[in-house]
Amino acid sequence: MRDTRDTVKKGTRKPVSPRTSHRGRRLADVREFLFQPEQLLPLGFQAEDGQLDVVEWLKQNRHSVQAKLLEHGAVLLRGFAVSSAETFEECAKALCSDLFTEYGDLPRAKIALNIYESTPYPPDRSILFHHEGSHTHKWPLKQWFYCALPSTAGGCTPIADGRRIYAELDESLREEFGNKGLKYVRNFIPGLDVSWQDFFKTNNRAEVESICKTGGIECAWKGETLQTFRKSRAFAAHPKTGQMVFFNQILLHHVAGLPPQVRASLLTLYPETDLPRSVYFGDGSKIPDETIRQVEQLYARVAVRFQWQARDILLVDNMLVAHGRDPYVGPRKILVAMGEMVQYTDLASA
Repeated sequence: MRDTRDTVKKGTRKPVSPRTSHRGRRLADVREFLFQPEQLLPLGFQAEDGQLDVVEWLKQNRHSVQAKLLEHGAVLLRGFAVSSAETFEECAKALCSDLFTEYGDLPRAKIALNIYESTPYPPDRSILFHHEGSHTHKWPLKQWFYCALPSTAGGCTPIADGRRIYAELDESLREEFGNKGLKYVRNFIPGLDVSWQDFFKTNNRAEVESICKTGGIECAWKGETLQTFRKSRAFAAHPKTGQMVFFNQILLHHVAGLPPQVRASLLTLYPETDLPRSVYFGDGSKIPDETIRQVEQLYARVAVRFQWQARDILLVDNMLVAHGRDPYVGPRKILVAMGEMVQYTDLASA
């Protein structure tokens, strides 16, 4: 796995011509670059003038950025003038006017209407690779990350091309995942995971049941705990490019993805089917730990990292690219925006 965090190669493409925005700021030259010549992602756009009006630049270069995103899977904006969460929100709206505001697995930021905070997870642990919302019946096609404050050490947001993961997955595993699909099981246990009230944005059990029915989710009540079951495919065809991707959250949901001591502790309290999150093959059979290890090793081989700089914005196509989070030291603040929602039922059969 290549570590690209300290290496930036100058791109050979011509910079965007300077222009003047209606806000009166000069749209300075922007240079394209790759962190490593042999790595497709992320494609970087480096603003040579730190005062560049990023919102206006995105509006004027909307079609180009959209095309580059589909080609590379991830685009990094660096050196632009992004001074606040509100400016970040406007950046996201420049490419997607309808941002998603009902996502239940991330806490809402209080400083901007359509912005989330990153996953509240212990800083000394990794968040494993996943495609946001791929375990649910709808998810964002676009996801933005904004570095308001980089950590003292660590804290990268590694990304991995889902097209490569699909292509390089062991053939026998690809066949098994393709034939069986997946079954996600969640138990919204108070204090151990997000509450069902926060996830579904309601305190009404009947409304929860209606949402589940609409989304093709089975649910059952066990006292104060809500248990849900949802079958899904392990792969998906991208709705715009038709490319096949390994699109799921098996590393985040499988018990083998937990730190050994956490896994042992939880299994002394609950049977596996009652854990906050678990995943099986679609027929209900167990996915062996060794299978998860193979998938983890593949992600590790494909993963690309870069060190966050303050005011960086990373835009990913959430179906083409999976992301995670490395452990870190010191304060760290990454904000998130999501949009261009895709329904599971809209996907072409793979």
